[in-house]
Amino acid sequence: MSTPIHTPQDLGRMVRETRKRLKLTQPQLALAANVGVRFIVELEAGKSTLRLENILRVLQALGGVLTVAGMDAFVSNTEEGAR
Repeated sequence: MSTPIHTPQDLGRMVRETRKRLKLTQPQLALAANVGVRFIVELEAGKSTLRLENILRVLQALGGVLTVAGMDAFVSNTEEGAR
């Protein structure tokens, strides 16, 4: 199942809900993702200036994958034009 994420707050809410469903504390998730507890707190609060690299670590630690949808047609057209 995929969930549309339109804002940093949407992402934070999804991370928090998933963490709680997995019965993880913020410190446990931080340790699993190799980030600080403060990072988890800020991510769950929807802070918009966090490092993508660390966000990806957290998502991976929760078993998630970041996917971009809706740009396939543009990418395909660009690749064909480059040939």
